[in-house]
Amino acid sequence: MAIHYRPDGDHVVVITIDRPEARNSADAAHFRDLRAAWERFAADDDARVAIVTGVGDTFFTGADLKRYMPEVQALRRAMAETGADAVDGCRPDDAFAAVLRGVPLYKPVVAAVNGFCVGAGMEMLGGIDLRLACPEASFAVMEPKRGIIASGGTTVRLPRQIPWALAMEMLLCADLVPASRALEMGLLNAVVPRNDLMGAAREYAGRIAVNAPLSVRGTKESALRALYADVEQVARVREAAASLVRLIETVRPEDPGSTRFALAVAAEVLEGLGRDLQSGFDIESSVSAWVVASDDAREGPAAFAEKRPPQWHNR
Repeated sequence: MAIHYRPDGDHVVVITIDRPEARNSADAAHFRDLRAAWERFAADDDARVAIVTGVGDTFFTGADLKRYMPEVQALRRAMAETGADAVDGCRPDDAFAAVLRGVPLYKPVVAAVNGFCVGAGMEMLGGIDLRLACPEASFAVMEPKRGIIASGGTTVRLPRQIPWALAMEMLLCADLVPASRALEMGLLNAVVPRNDLMGAAREYAGRIAVNAPLSVRGTKESALRALYADVEQVARVREAAASLVRLIETVRPEDPGSTRFALAVAAEVLEGLGRDLQSGFDIESSVSAWVVASDDAREGPAAFAEKRPPQWHNR
């Protein structure tokens, strides 16, 4: 079966995980295709909100343990032998990108959790903005029961998204949590009857899609980057440190000019680092600046003053 990407009208798309014969688990090809679906959504100018769901009574159960690891090992061997960046379009980091770990996706995503959500399903849920579930759905971070760790972002994201004690209950007990309990924990926005699940997801998506797309995207970008500002800052510090190491390696003790040059460049690197490092408020201000400069930022107040619906141009 496949990962389906389907426009759903009114600037909404639906991404469906469709592999019921393996309880909606993913082998290498399905992780590749799920990654491609997110990349298509990010690049689709008409798509403003995505809904992701599964088929049957399962949302997403993560890696197909019978197939995925042997496939990844074979993929790495083939890439090492050929020097290729991918084999049949598959890359070693597809699974991380498929669950939105470290992916700068600033368009909103709504999850319609139609059943069992574990493994990479829980990992992906951490990268999704609004989450609805049917009463039959259940959730778990089961990795500790298998002697491994949830390394697709869950141990980082979950404690930042729900209260610490509740996050640790899920992470350490590794028990299945019913939808009603997940709602109490703050993991979900709502629990709705199974037959109403997609309708409710479309209603949430529609409420988002009527708003100015640049404002929505900028709002998510500001919130997401501020929440994980430490990740950005660590990357910048590492880049600066690597630059300084390279500079030090160019210094020749017998040549005072090389020392002066290295010090001057080092000062520029450190000054640039100081400019690049941003607090959450700095991120908010920088994102707000380009949103406010947009055509849509002028259209909103004009439509309000003229008492008419706004016509968003996404620019």
